[in-house]
Amino acid sequence: VGPGPVKWMCFPNRKTPIGSAIDLYLRRQLELPDEAVHRLFSANRWEMAKSIVEDLRAGTTIICDRYAFSGVAYSAAKGLDFSWCQAPDRGLPCPDGVFFLYIDEKVGASRSNFGDERYENADMQATVRTQFKDARLRAQVNWRDVDGARDME
Repeated sequence: VGPGPVKWMCFPNRKTPIGSAIDLYLRRQLELPDEAVHRLFSANRWEMAKSIVEDLRAGTTIICDRYAFSGVAYSAAKGLDFSWCQAPDRGLPCPDGVFFLYIDEKVGASRSNFGDERYENADMQATVRTQFKDARLRAQVNWRDVDGARDME
């Protein structure tokens, strides 16, 4: 018997009502306080939580590009309290594993469209990279660091 169905998800999900506001913010068409933005990103995950649980119960494997850990890392990088950043995501479906794909900052900056959105600058990315190494972020989850510059195979 082979594996069951697989579903790809990405956060923020810009197709939801909250995701639309996040999209405007990321494209610098809407200004919001950092605390509000953090809560919007969390609310966007909560918009999808019921669907995630239903898919998992039906035997679907979900692969998700970014999730609560990313939200905490980005908001903490902006100076918000780490524990405060974790609080709104408590209770969301917890992943079986996290694969953190890391790349050299010069490689990341050379990728197409880098800089198009808020947070896509070298200083912010360096600070976020440091947050992703914080043991509190990785606690109680099966976390694996993966060299994102390797060939896909």
